[in-house]
Amino acid sequence: MQPANPHALDSTELGAWLRLQLTPGIGSVHGCRLLKAFGLPAAVFSQSLSALRAVVPERQAQALMQTPADLAPGLRALLQWLDQGGGQHRLVTLGDPTYPASLLDIYDPPLMLYVKGSDAAWQRLPQAPCMAIVGSRNPTPQGADNARAFARSLAQAGLCIVSGMALGVDAAAHRGALDILESSLPTIAVVGTGLDRVYPAQHAALASAIAERGLVLSEYPLGTAPLPAHFPRRNRLISGLARATLVVEAALQSGSLITAQQALEQGKDVFAIPGSIHSTQARGCNALIKQGAQLVDCVQDILDAPGFQSMQVRQASAPSLDDPSADASDANTALLDALGFDPCSLEVLQSRTGWDTARLQAQLMELELLGKVGRLPGGLLQRLGGDSP
Repeated sequence: MQPANPHALDSTELGAWLRLQLTPGIGSVHGCRLLKAFGLPAAVFSQSLSALRAVVPERQAQALMQTPADLAPGLRALLQWLDQGGGQHRLVTLGDPTYPASLLDIYDPPLMLYVKGSDAAWQRLPQAPCMAIVGSRNPTPQGADNARAFARSLAQAGLCIVSGMALGVDAAAHRGALDILESSLPTIAVVGTGLDRVYPAQHAALASAIAERGLVLSEYPLGTAPLPAHFPRRNRLISGLARATLVVEAALQSGSLITAQQALEQGKDVFAIPGSIHSTQARGCNALIKQGAQLVDCVQDILDAPGFQSMQVRQASAPSLDDPSADASDANTALLDALGFDPCSLEVLQSRTGWDTARLQAQLMELELLGKVGRLPGGLLQRLGGDSP
């Protein structure tokens, strides 16, 4: 029987890779320099101190001469994790032929990737066009709806949605992608902890669903806690895996803008959904658009961009407002289109639709019960939900 990972390393090789990762001060940049100079990790650790000094600074060279105290327990935990994964756990090193090619192009690719997901999903990754969707951990209800709707439509068009499994926009994007049952690789979560942990804890079910149908990736060793510095750093992998990045909602100081900046540095496109000038959560997106990010208000804006033009989504024509034969669903869609997404008075809405007051009020009541329209102070109405963009 063919093993799940034909390129799996033996325990000695794994130990050498893990030692390189755990050596203080090495990291991705110094690690890549060492591998380029000496070959595989085992060869790195056979070098003299003077040879190491020629490649990395003194402190890192000295550290390489010592065996990390947590290497032995870390290797035991790693071997156990791989053995107990039921074929869904794998470790992919920088020397593995299945290492994602898109990450090889970034400045500091991880030395090792810890992966949860099926073998079929992992094999699908090289051919999967990926789109990153990121945004606020505290989005507005409309922002969360936008994230889920865009992710759903993009996944339906054949894209794999990459995000960070954080609260808010990230989670909504993953869920939108998972809505598309026919997708063979709907979504990838890049996390900032070891894969034996789930952060935030309330996303345990979401993490399980992603691993079941997609992939969960981390560059951090098992047991790694959710330290604040890890999350901005993992963002380079989110943008690195993707062809482009969509920012849904973001404050001016946010991790989402870090992801966007990293995407730009990697030569990738950045898209942003605009928002109200009065909304704190829209200021980051509006600033990105000022700086040259592409404004999007529908999925087709993304699919028309270079690199996505072969993708197509099904687009339904909007029903006529004046069609008396339209059913309730068509009437709801037509009324939502007339309402738009800005606050609107009943009088303005009536002038847009041409409907009498009784019909308009009845249709609005139905939409309120469905949670798609809300009433604001001053008698204004506002659309709350978002259909597929």
